[in-house]
Amino acid sequence: MSAREYDVIVIGAGPVGENVADRAVQGGLSAVIVESELVGGECSYWACMPSKALLRSGAALRAARAVDGAKQAVTGDLDVAAVLKRRDRMTHAWNDAGQVEWLQGAGIELVRGHGALAGEKRVVVTADDGTTTELVARHAVAVCTGTAALLPDAPGLAAIQPWTSREATSAEHVPGSLAIVGGGTVGVEMATAYATLGTHVTLLVRSTLLGTLEPFAGGMVADALRDAGVDIRFGVDVVSAARPEGGKATLELSDGASIEADEVLVAIGRTPRTQDVGLETVGLTPGSWIEVDDTLRVPGSDWLYAVGDVNHRVLLTHQGKYQARAAGDVIAARAKGEAVDDAPWGAHVATADHAAVPQVTFTDPEVASVGLTAAAAEKAGIRARAVDYDISWVAGASEQSDAYTGQARMVVDEDRGVIVGATFVGPDIAELLHSATIAVVGEVPLHRLWHAVPSYPTVSEVWLRLLETYGRDSAHSPA
Repeated sequence: MSAREYDVIVIGAGPVGENVADRAVQGGLSAVIVESELVGGECSYWACMPSKALLRSGAALRAARAVDGAKQAVTGDLDVAAVLKRRDRMTHAWNDAGQVEWLQGAGIELVRGHGALAGEKRVVVTADDGTTTELVARHAVAVCTGTAALLPDAPGLAAIQPWTSREATSAEHVPGSLAIVGGGTVGVEMATAYATLGTHVTLLVRSTLLGTLEPFAGGMVADALRDAGVDIRFGVDVVSAARPEGGKATLELSDGASIEADEVLVAIGRTPRTQDVGLETVGLTPGSWIEVDDTLRVPGSDWLYAVGDVNHRVLLTHQGKYQARAAGDVIAARAKGEAVDDAPWGAHVATADHAAVPQVTFTDPEVASVGLTAAAAEKAGIRARAVDYDISWVAGASEQSDAYTGQARMVVDEDRGVIVGATFVGPDIAELLHSATIAVVGEVPLHRLWHAVPSYPTVSEVWLRLLETYGRDSAHSPA
């Protein structure tokens, strides 16, 4: 059988792969996308969307109970079955027909099956029935296969069939007890969700909660989790695990303690899905992260790209989609012989991955951050100053809740007079993050931010309070 030719071949039909293919097609190229599971990928079915669906009902209930007049109307607890049903609607019951229809409308072809590189610009797709299809790219192949959950090698752990984030977000029942291994975003979000759904949660943390963020963020989330009944064990690892047939799982911990739980969720990190995608046929190491430049192209190649989590630059859906837009554009530009290094506005490079990454942890309270923490700025050699403000002192916070708890920090580069990082902790604080992202990415001078007047009474007024705390008479303020 002769090979099928396209300008661009994309392996992986998650949001990253979809965007690479879409931008390439918009640039006048033909594109095919290869997918072995569901079109829409991890985010649509096992990560972003179902996890936020599990979290939202509890957040709405807590918000109502925090406002006098509303809390008197709340007469019951969450309807767990209704929460799970809403989650199922958000994932379209794990049916990708709508996503496939979108591909067709965008002019992108779909080949179902497992895709693997088979040499330069060649991909072999193996379908479920064992049949193969050979694809050849005229210009580029983009590997967008993402990541899978990383499992530690503790004796017996694999044998108890622990949950990963996939099982946690797609569970058909709510366990009576859940042990979560890991204090990162997945761990604390699922601890929040399942504690709200009535599960007794034990959270096992090797060091600190949300350790890459400002320390106060993890501390405030830990306090809230304890208030929700979560048992947090710091400084522990799982030494071994066992589960008798039909019984609970038992975890032996490094501090000598043991715990039992109906289910165990392992959330200690991610590993690249590159073990069986043919990297060895192009001189790369199977199972490794794929190094790329700022155009998302693999060094030493003029045709191979790796986009999204698989390149280990930033493991976030929105950053992967940002990379995908850049990659799709640059593939189309290079196919036309256009220069990309000096493209207008840097359109063909993913520079935001380096120092301007926004991220939200949807716990109670939410944590939203962008750019550098104070410690990271200092490590980078920046003469930085951290400016803190208690968000509950802002008038908009008192309007929102009778018991608002929140904290804001901006990190200022003193030499340049610009913000290089910001962190907000509080209820529904995620919607405040994009203003900070614009300030960081745009390198807006502090003296100009004085003229970006926040409306009153809103939580956004915290921007004014941060500037006032920094000092109106600083060297970077107007005369």
